[in-house]
Amino acid sequence: MKEATGELNMTVVTIVLIGVITAFFAIFWPNVIQPAIENSWNDNVNSQVNTVK
Repeated sequence: MKEATGELNMTVVTIVLIGVITAFFAIFWPNVIQPAIENSWNDNVNSQVNTVK
């Protein structure tokens, strides 16, 4: 019975952590992370275009 309780606790901890990580990305992805990736991508593309000309 003790082992089953331990496994249940680990399952609950895992589900809670997955929820926290998902919430973190849901909040920060559209406002912080995605614009940073887009800016980096655009800077890279612009530097390559300027080099070719």
